[in-house]
Amino acid sequence: MSLRLAFMGTPEFSVPVLKALMASEHEVVAVYSQPPRKAGRGHKVAKSPVHQCAEAAGIKVLTPLNFKDPADVETFRALNLDAAVVVAYGLLLPEAILTAPRYGCLNIHASLLPRWRGAAPIQRAIMAGDTTTGLMTMQMEKGLDTGPIYDTEEVMIGADETAGELHDRLCALGGPLILKTLSRLPEGATPKAQSGEGTVYAAKIDKAEAQINWRHTAEDIARQVRGLSPFPGAWTCLPGSGDRLKILKARAIEGTGAPGTMVGAPLTIACGQGALEVLEVQRAGKSPCSAADFARGFQMAAEDRLGAT
Repeated sequence: MSLRLAFMGTPEFSVPVLKALMASEHEVVAVYSQPPRKAGRGHKVAKSPVHQCAEAAGIKVLTPLNFKDPADVETFRALNLDAAVVVAYGLLLPEAILTAPRYGCLNIHASLLPRWRGAAPIQRAIMAGDTTTGLMTMQMEKGLDTGPIYDTEEVMIGADETAGELHDRLCALGGPLILKTLSRLPEGATPKAQSGEGTVYAAKIDKAEAQINWRHTAEDIARQVRGLSPFPGAWTCLPGSGDRLKILKARAIEGTGAPGTMVGAPLTIACGQGALEVLEVQRAGKSPCSAADFARGFQMAAEDRLGAT
């Protein structure tokens, strides 16, 4: 059965789901996205990836700053929707919006709720050392990711998988999962309440979390690197210049030495416990490169220590 839908999303993560809906039997009558904002080094005003995708497909795009204006709420109601699909939209929706469509608003969330409710579930799962995560479709309500669950797709997190890589894998699963949920709505599908146990919040990543403390264990630092790659990127200071060096890929290995010093070629760094074998880095203003390529152009003496300024 074809449903009349609105899509609400903003970043690249949301685009595959929008494309899946546009290619389906359902009718996407409007797309909501965050207003165009300044971005990049030139600080040029840019439309979001979702905005650009919808516009290219000829779908009406609306960009309210919020839904405090009654006119914006009335515009949404006038769409006469069966459902709204929400994927990383970036706004908390008021009750008037949540209840306007026939089947309400459905959200795709990138964790196994109630674990990692909130803004950064992919990064937090990796940084915490989780071995599994997934996607869930849920009925939205006023609470933060508290709504009942329709469908779940569970996945294993690879031992060396970065947040960027996991993000891309989950992106590909979102479209099929929401289409499954939408097909069940006219049949009277009923979502199941979330468990009351195991609630953990995925707070937005703070820039201060990206600086590496070499006194931490190699395992902890490796998870930090993976969870923050490619953005914002775990970083340390280069000896001498104090310039930042982002570490994009690394793994924990055996090793001893003063934390922050190089204990193996091309770039193996001693930690508080164990050592970090660095595989890929990015120097400020440069493109990512292998640790071997970086080491050929930057020599560290035995007494030099990363992180020292």
